[in-house]
Amino acid sequence: MSTEYRKLYRSRSARMLGGVCGGLGEYFGIDPTLIRLAFILGVLLGFGSMLFVYLVMLIIVPDEPMTGTPPTQGS
Repeated sequence: MSTEYRKLYRSRSARMLGGVCGGLGEYFGIDPTLIRLAFILGVLLGFGSMLFVYLVMLIIVPDEPMTGTPPTQGS
């Protein structure tokens, strides 16, 4: 009985600043643009509290793991 769970990562592909909104969009399965708009509205209407949340997530949430093979040196 194995239970799979998703992990939250900062996105490498849907990144504008730090990848936080892209990662949240991938995690919840929605468009990252909607998350970005929610953060902007939160910053404007919440007197900067959402900016604090974004910065904390930028520090705490790890980057998405690299996929594929690493590039070779030389050649």
